[in-house]
This record gives sequence, C-alpha cells and structure tokens, in this order.
Amino acid sequence: MDKDRQLQERVFINDIDSFSSKCIAKCLAKHSLECDGSAEKECRTLKLNDSGSRSYRVVGTISDGSEDDRPYVLEAYIRPSREKILQKLMECDVIVYNITQHPEQVDEARWAVTALHDKINDFGQPKKFILISTVMTWACSEPINSDDLELPFTDDDFRRRKAHPNFEKHLELEKMVTKVGKMDRALFSTYVVVSGLQYGLGEQVFHLFFKMSWLGEENEIPVFGEGNNIVPTIHVCDLARVIQKIIEHQPKPYYLLAVDYSNNTMEDIVKTITSALGFGKIQRKTFEEAFLQQDLSIMDIDLLHVNLCMEGVHLKELFTIHWLCEFGLVENIELVVEEYRQIRGLLPIRACVLGPPAVGKSTVSRQICDYYKLHHVRLNETISETISHLEYMMRHTFSDPENDDSATATEAQELLSIINDNMEQNGVISLPLGYLDDQMLVKVMMDKLISNPCKNQGFVLDGFPKTYEQAKELFHVDEHESDERTPISLSNKKIMPEFVFILDASDSLLKDRVMNLPEKLVQEHKYEQEHFLQILAKYREKNMEEESVVNYLEELDINPLLIEITSISIPDNQLLMHTICERVGKPRNYAQNNEKIQKEGMMLIETTVKAEREQKELEEARQRSAHWEMWTKTLEEKRQWEVQQLEVLSVQMKTYLTEHIITTLSLGLIACGSAWPEDPIDFMAEYLIKNNP
Repeated sequence: MDKDRQLQERVFINDIDSFSSKCIAKCLAKHSLECDGSAEKECRTLKLNDSGSRSYRVVGTISDGSEDDRPYVLEAYIRPSREKILQKLMECDVIVYNITQHPEQVDEARWAVTALHDKINDFGQPKKFILISTVMTWACSEPINSDDLELPFTDDDFRRRKAHPNFEKHLELEKMVTKVGKMDRALFSTYVVVSGLQYGLGEQVFHLFFKMSWLGEENEIPVFGEGNNIVPTIHVCDLARVIQKIIEHQPKPYYLLAVDYSNNTMEDIVKTITSALGFGKIQRKTFEEAFLQQDLSIMDIDLLHVNLCMEGVHLKELFTIHWLCEFGLVENIELVVEEYRQIRGLLPIRACVLGPPAVGKSTVSRQICDYYKLHHVRLNETISETISHLEYMMRHTFSDPENDDSATATEAQELLSIINDNMEQNGVISLPLGYLDDQMLVKVMMDKLISNPCKNQGFVLDGFPKTYEQAKELFHVDEHESDERTPISLSNKKIMPEFVFILDASDSLLKDRVMNLPEKLVQEHKYEQEHFLQILAKYREKNMEEESVVNYLEELDINPLLIEITSISIPDNQLLMHTICERVGKPRNYAQNNEKIQKEGMMLIETTVKAEREQKELEEARQRSAHWEMWTKTLEEKRQWEVQQLEVLSVQMKTYLTEHIITTLSLGLIACGSAWPEDPIDFMAEYLIKNNP
C-alpha cells in the first residue's frame, strides 16, 4: 500500500443514516457536532485524529434520501442493488458492517463478507472487514464461576458464548466472519467488535426513559422486570474510537468486546435518567408490560433485559483510548443529558412578561405557554404550591416509620416555619399570598425555576420580578466569576430569561379594562378602584427610577421587547401573539418537532418508502402479537403441567383411602344408621376397632 493510500483510506459503512453508524461516520470523517456553551468542550472530543496522520473518506448505504446534508459522507447510496454494493466494496480499504440496530442487515453482512472473500484474488490492496455485533450473542452464556456470578466475561471467553434465541443469526454471522478472516489475514483481515448497549448523542435504546422523564407527564418512570440486571453499555463516540483504533493498529486479536467500565443495573440507569430530567421516581412493572410500549421495538425489549457483566480486556491492553464516558452513563449523566437536549433540539424557552396591573400579562403568558408548551410561573401560585409541597413532605415522611429521609423532612419543616413566620410579620393571615420578604420570594421562585420541568421545557415568568432588587437577587451576576468564560453563576445561568416582553397601555385604557372585569376577578386581584389606582401609580413611579427591572435586564445585555397595547379586541391580541412568536422563533419540543417531521415527510418520502414503513410496522405488530401469544401459551402449558403433577401425586393417596378406609367407614356408617345408638361417635369407634382391616 502506497503512502497516500495509508494516509487516506476509503471506508464503507452500511446503513449510514442509522443511530450508531451515523456517529461512526461522523467521527471517522473528523466532523464534530455543532457545539455551543458548556457542551463545546465535550463535542470537540469527537475529533478522533488530532495528529492528522490518517484520514478517512466515508461512503455507505442509506435507507432514503430525506437528509441531504451529510458533510461527513463522501458518497451515499440509496437502497443500491447487491451488484452495486459489491462494486463499491471492492473500491474500499475498510468495510464496516453494523448489525446492532436492524436485524435485516445480518443477511446483507453475511452476503458481503462471503462475496468479498470470493473476490480476494481481485483485491488491489489488503482490506479490513469489521463486524459490529451486539452483546446479545452472549446473553444466555453460562456464568464463568457459579460461585461468583459477578465475575466478568472477557474477550477470551468468546468461544463459550451462547446467544439469546432472537440473536442466533447474529452469532452464526460472528463465527463466519472470524472463520473467513483466518484464511488469509495478510490480504483480508476480519474483526468482530461486540458492542454494549449504545447511548449518547440523542439516545436510541434508552430514548423511551429520556423522553418520558423530559415530558414529565408521569411522576414515575417504569423499570420493566426486577431491574437488577447488569447492562453492558458504551457511548457511541467511544464505540467509534474503538473502530478507529482497530483500523489504525490492526491488532492480532480478532474478537473484541467494546464495553465501558461500568456495571450499572437497569434500575441504576433509569433512576439516574429520571433524577436528571424528571421527578427521580421509578415504578417496577412486569417484563410483559414492555411489549405494550409503542416506542420499544422487540429488539429494544430484548436489549433492556440483558444481564451480563463484561470487561473489554483487549481494549485496555492493546489501545490507548481517550474515553468520553469511560465509566458509563450513570457517571456521565450530565454530559449525556446535554447531548440529548442538543441533538433532539429540546432546548428550553425562558421568557418573562412584565407590565402594569391589568395590562393582560397573565393572558399573554398563558397563550405563550399554550403555544410553546411551557410552564406558567406566577408568584401567588408558586408560593401556594411550595407550601403544599412542604406540608406533603412532612406528612409523608413523619407518618411513615420506615422512611429514613428525616433530614429532608426537617429541612421542609424549617422552611415552612420560616415562610409562615414571614407572612405573619408582614400581616398576612390568609390568601392571596405574595407578601413575603424579597429574600424569601426570590428563594421560592428560584426553586421553582431550577426544577426539572422548568429546566426541560422552559417557562414564562408572569409579572416577576417587580423591583430592581428582586431582579438582581434572582438573576445575580457573580462578581467572582466575572471572566469571559463564566460571566454568570451556574444556577442563574439556567434561569436567565432569553426573551423579555414588556406590555404597556395608557392609564385610561387600563382603568376602562378594570371597570369591565367581572366582580369575581376584581376581588381576586384586589382591583377595587382606589386600590387599583394606588398600585398603578406605584408601578409608574418604580419604572421612572434609574434602578428599574428594565434597566437591570439591559445591564445583562437582554433587550426587552416593548409592546404597546392599544385595544383589548381579539384581532389585536392575535397580532400581539404574532409579534411575540416572531421574536421567540420555532417551538423546541417533541410535539412541535413531530408535526414538522410529519409534514416534511409527506412531501419528501416516496410512496414506495411509505409502503415499506407500513409493512415494517405490520411485521412489528405481528411479532408483538406472536410474543404475547407465546408467553400466554407458555403460562397455560405450565399451569396444565402443574395440574397433571398434582393428579399424579394424588393417585396413591386415593388408592390407599379406597382400599383401607373408605369401605370400612361406609359400612360403619350404614350400621350406625340402622342401630340408631345414643352415642354415635362411641358406636363408630367400637365398630372401627372390631372391623379394622
């Protein structure tokens, strides 16, 4: 191989628009993800070849042409024939076949390695064939030591591996690939890389748990089964590093385990995900209930129930790998969550709506929340919610003697006491609330804004902060972190509003609006004429001062959008929302993203592709049904077997009773009925003694 060929190799990767193949292609082509903020450092680590000693021209197959922008791919072939695939394989130095996601790729990979071996005499240069397989080919392996079930499998144990029933074809392909590579390794070397469950960069197999936690629609995230199964995992970027090292070094071992150094259980993983994104609570469900989840494929369900302790010894001994997540998902959850948000476009929208009383802040805030699926944060409701939550925590902890979270309950009790004392000092006995000291108000609001729901989807602050001091306390810039890298302290950086809308109207319009409000709303907001005029005058006075909320936001380079309200009619309100949406931009959540994908998909995807997708869904439904029927049939067969066993055990007892007891007892009862003795019990006792067989 000439020097130029060594420095620039042509790499073929199958199914290049799938989850892990796409990442491997990006990494080998030295294209990093678009980065910003705190994720920039981690994203830069995706560039594998910092030395510049070797580069790769990536080509591969794709399922459809909906994604046109693939700068990391030199050539992409849309559903090519096998004749064309073989032609392209012969032009490549490295062939990577990934069979970890789509079972239909197993047959193509088997054909590819066979066809290449048949053409070995036509090779212009040596070729490397790398099969990326799955740990499911080890799923039913017997423990190395029955007395030590936690003793890990290593690469050298591959001859004793036993596959999950649904992955027998994967195991057969692994054996074929290793056999072919032994014939002439100098010209055609083959490798099998067994990948742990892949995570990172938007997620794939674990996506259900990320999505449910992010949406926050359920307080408890399901763990199917006991949850104590050890799940071997690897970040997709680390898997790409392993592939790159094999290409560069061509190691002597041809069978390698690509797993990180974690031994996390399924419960550990799910609980960590929901603690980072959701409410931190899990709920155990039966294994069979996983089949009812539409977001889980049959393969996903099998993967989530694997129970293997594995160690990639060859990775440690042969290569120096700069791991991104060496110790697994649990240890690196912050990085993984940040990747998930960035790749999926699930970025929070943080907005603040300010203005004088009765200008319509709450109405506009609700409309923004409804359109963008955000959380509406109002001062009084947040205080009430905080008090209710603290009271619940105290009742729940102190009433349960087995609950050892007494420290949290004590903190809740102390905070509740402080709030109540604060309200009493300010002369507040009952609702409405809001009469707390600024320090307590800011603490309550900050706790709300840094909660996972607000961090996930975002929020609209309705009418708060009201003063310069409150704004400074809530969005405080840390003077000790005033360098260019970290201008804002971490906690406040997450709650700093991106968009600030200041609604304003003439005093006469505001008075007219209050006069036309229902009496119930007037009393609720304390908009009686005299009181309303006082709070309006107070608002105007505060905003004329040099230190106002608007001034503070401008100091932070946040430019508020001033919107003048000239009417309360519906058309004007629609125009106002249009102005706000133009400033904020497109939604950043699941619901809106899915609608966009569906609309674009209807225009871009051909009829044949749609038919193939529908056929795949039908096949998936059939497989689910078959699995469910098989499980039901197995339970019924087990129940019948137990009944038969009970019948077998009862035959001897029935025979003994019939021969030795029932006959004599029946004759005694007949005699007793004929004699009518005064003491039938004594009569039966004497009869049985005399006629004992």
